[in-house]
Amino acid sequence: MKPIAATSIALILMTGAAGAETHMSGDNAAAMDATANIAGMQGNLIRSRDITGGNIYTTNAAWDEGDVWDSSNVYDGVGTDWNDIGEIEDLILSRDGQLIGIVAEVGGFLDIADKHVAIAVEDVSLVAVDDQTYAYVTRFSEEELESMEGVDEGFWN
Repeated sequence: MKPIAATSIALILMTGAAGAETHMSGDNAAAMDATANIAGMQGNLIRSRDITGGNIYTTNAAWDEGDVWDSSNVYDGVGTDWNDIGEIEDLILSRDGQLIGIVAEVGGFLDIADKHVAIAVEDVSLVAVDDQTYAYVTRFSEEELESMEGVDEGFWN
């Protein structure tokens, strides 16, 4: 009698689990579709770890009041006249997941006397260095970045 009861309970539990898998709500189905779309974009996606630690370049252009920086410019590589002025320390996301800026490490030497500053996404453009490495270019000079307010660990609290 005990084996039959145990088998019956196991069948009931398995049937309930199978039923739960086939009756997803609309929200869950949409989430599964969105996840499948990400998988379908393989090769066209960038991970944050491919960006952080990358270089920050300046265009070395003099920007007057009338000049307009366009962060949507797409560069196919690092410009030969650009200067390496820092390193991408971190990405800044809003609570809804939108990239709103980067944290740049500028100045100093061998991590001594360096400074972390926030640069808005409107003031940088992503540059593919190769298939696995990325950099950012900005219109700001190293001196301009060093004069900005620092964003140390206390800034985020």
